[in-house]
Amino acid sequence: MKKQSAQKKSAHHVSLNYFPMKKGRLFVGDKPLEQVVAMVGQTPLYIYDRQLITERMTSLREILPEKIQLHYAMKANPMPAVVQHLASLVDGLDVASQGEMLTAINAGMPPGNISFAGPGKTDAELKAAIAAQIVLNVESENELRRIDAFGKALGLTPDIALRVNPDFELKSSGMKMSGGAKQFGIDAELLPELLTRLAEFSVHFVGFHIFSGSQNLNSEALMDVHNKTFELAAQLSESVQGDFGQINIGGGFGIPYFPGDKVLDLQPVAENLQRLLTAYPQFKDKEIIIELGRYLVGEAGIYVSKVIDKKDSRGQNYLITDGGLHHHLSNSGNFGQVIRKNYPVRISQRKESSVLENTTVVGPLCTPLDTLANKMDLPKAEIGDLVVILQSGAYGKSASPEHFLGHPAVKELLL
Repeated sequence: MKKQSAQKKSAHHVSLNYFPMKKGRLFVGDKPLEQVVAMVGQTPLYIYDRQLITERMTSLREILPEKIQLHYAMKANPMPAVVQHLASLVDGLDVASQGEMLTAINAGMPPGNISFAGPGKTDAELKAAIAAQIVLNVESENELRRIDAFGKALGLTPDIALRVNPDFELKSSGMKMSGGAKQFGIDAELLPELLTRLAEFSVHFVGFHIFSGSQNLNSEALMDVHNKTFELAAQLSESVQGDFGQINIGGGFGIPYFPGDKVLDLQPVAENLQRLLTAYPQFKDKEIIIELGRYLVGEAGIYVSKVIDKKDSRGQNYLITDGGLHHHLSNSGNFGQVIRKNYPVRISQRKESSVLENTTVVGPLCTPLDTLANKMDLPKAEIGDLVVILQSGAYGKSASPEHFLGHPAVKELLL
């Protein structure tokens, strides 16, 4: 795999300069938001800042051990321009569909640096991945048999990694993807026997994929899962007949969304990874991959909608905007939240006001679920002002029911 070099300058995570407010107006880079909206010609709108993405990658290169390879999990934000930008910064791309695979190839990533995960790959997707000669993360023995058959039919030897469902999980994780019964991967206890039979299949084994969870702000939990992941990989490697080249230890790095969330402290995580790399000399010639999605793009994006009405209902102030859950399902609280909490919200005002109002911001949809902000103290807004949802660079447009109720599509811009 290619390796992007970066000089190690500081062991501390670099704080990113997010979207600043000046005299009541939000800025994207050096441009006032209203100017960017005028350039696109409409709201609602997603805006992603390429400089913030670059700074996040730079900070990761500085703090993580040089040996660590960084992959971008495209499901977080598959906008082609975002993928194209990240393809020049990361060591690989991880996809979850044939559509994402083609976007990754179009972005110029070498096929050997693209991997494909997902528990329900169709025959067409498997054939496409084999033809493209990307790495398939195998989720079951049945899938392995299908890959073997399709490879023979195509006259190709598929590159595969075995996705492992370990018997541990990433504690404090926003979404747990391992431990217990899971649709993801092959149970760890079944793998030693399968590895002894791997020679029966016409495949090229490249390594293991051990993904335990996502959206974690607890450095102790990440260190614990890395310890267990390295130990498991060492145990499994004893059953490998021959050599292999890589171990994907997953991701899980989270970003703060809600009041009380603390920024993930990567310093102890990085130090622990360096310790593990030393403690397991058998992995000295292996590529150790960390696969990140929202951590790379989540804080570099905003969702912008315009206030089209304002009213008071029995003492509660409401702002009604032209955007909502059909574009930003996760912000509405209907994408994994048990109890809805507010994302950080800004009001970009045409006329600056220091007055705060307790405000509920809703979208145009005919459902009470269409809530962008609930009872937040926000600067007094008027019709025509812009409501900005921060932390919106990941799991936005592509993770939302955009066609619900037939409203116009949202635009995206990488600036």
